[in-house]
Amino acid sequence: MVGRFILALDQGTTNTKAILVDDAGKIVFRASAPMRTATFSDGRVEQDANHIWDASRQVIQACCAAANAGDIAAIGIANQRETVVLWDRHSGEPVAPAIVWQCRRTAARCAQLARDGKEPFIQRRTGLRVDPLFSASKVEWLLDHVQGLRARAEAGEICLGTIDSWLIYKLTAGAVHATDASNASRTQLLSLSTGAWDEEMLKLFRIPPAMLPSLVPSSGVIGTTAVISGILEGTPIASAIGDSHAALAGHGVFSPGPVKATYGTGSSLMTLSPIPGVEGGVLARTIAWSTAGKLQYALEGNITMAGASVQWVGDFLQSNSPVETAVALAASVPDSGGVVLVPAMSGLGAPYWDSEARGAIYGLTRSSTSAHLARAAIEAIAHQVADVFEEMERTHPGMASGLYADGGATENIELMQLQADLLGRPVLRSKCADLSALGAAWFAGLAIGMWRSTEELTAMAPEKDTFSPALNEKTRANLREGWRLAVERTRLQSPTHSIRQTQAQR
Repeated sequence: MVGRFILALDQGTTNTKAILVDDAGKIVFRASAPMRTATFSDGRVEQDANHIWDASRQVIQACCAAANAGDIAAIGIANQRETVVLWDRHSGEPVAPAIVWQCRRTAARCAQLARDGKEPFIQRRTGLRVDPLFSASKVEWLLDHVQGLRARAEAGEICLGTIDSWLIYKLTAGAVHATDASNASRTQLLSLSTGAWDEEMLKLFRIPPAMLPSLVPSSGVIGTTAVISGILEGTPIASAIGDSHAALAGHGVFSPGPVKATYGTGSSLMTLSPIPGVEGGVLARTIAWSTAGKLQYALEGNITMAGASVQWVGDFLQSNSPVETAVALAASVPDSGGVVLVPAMSGLGAPYWDSEARGAIYGLTRSSTSAHLARAAIEAIAHQVADVFEEMERTHPGMASGLYADGGATENIELMQLQADLLGRPVLRSKCADLSALGAAWFAGLAIGMWRSTEELTAMAPEKDTFSPALNEKTRANLREGWRLAVERTRLQSPTHSIRQTQAQR
């Protein structure tokens, strides 16, 4: 092995970060670049794929400049997951903006699939509910709406990829078009049981197989970097993994039991499972990662609006610093004063999976202020996480009693304490702010022999702060019941909710 450091790239929705990790598993350098996201009133959410690459290259170059030549042994990649890019196989140029995981442009298509009774079939094969979150309907939309694209895709001229695929392609100057099992399992095009692309799903979404990347392990050498300014040539790319999955590994979790929640723009709760899981239900069955031909399964609940709900409040108040303003306002009051915000601006994820629900505010009085609304946004994050945690606890009673927490929003102490109060369980917050990148680095290090086992990685897991519940049971129950009532009222007018209720009654 050559080199003392692993360089890990964490390409996210809001920021693109890169870190250097030494052979003791510790972060010794970090760089970050903000991301631009375009949102539209009709539910479209897009990013510029070239900007994603430019930001990634910027932070990688910063890490290369911080390390001596030859000191970087390998590169690992963690990434926002269901976001999809289509690009020209020969020129390497995107043929359309990247469609971000938050985008709801395919809500009508997904609702039609639900009305047609396709959801059980799709869920059985892929582990995923029908929802615009996942990549398949996004790809189908692009093929149907970009002139001439379907014919070019069928001719093999177009590459399809989640963000890991796009970055691997660019880092290798087009030599490698690949994705790992964790990202592939979020496209709704992968067979959960076999770990291979699913022909029936490709037919259902009318996606030409020629577009697909090859499937590679989450930990293993995928390719080597090409001659790119500021990036060391010939460095092995030794891991690729979805950011939520990487964060679970960053907690040092490699066996079933613990549940983690990543608090970002959205939120993901995940726990490992020894088997693909039971068909049906509101939790997603997914692949956590693959190593040496072995698939590690997981159960997951996805929340669309977590930190994004706080930013929405700041934007609504027309602040130039929306998140900072909303957080400060929320901290200025002890509670929401009875105001409840259901942040369904892009629909509701788990455990509701209602793409047509829309945001609502309840409990306003003459004394309600912007601070109460901001506090309600913080509370909404904790309630949504509690919804998913309780569903995991109900269906999988053997899991650990506490919650591991990571992500940018965990810096908010009030949120972490509120989370413990609403769960009635301790919350263990990682002291590492770059857990997804750390997990990707660890998998890359395993691939090249820097570390020999997952037990060695668990022993290096970052320390955690513990938040213990302080609310009495009656108060907690009242808060949770008020939240459930608000969610139910929000969903009353949703066609998706009505369809699924009717099908469940059958």
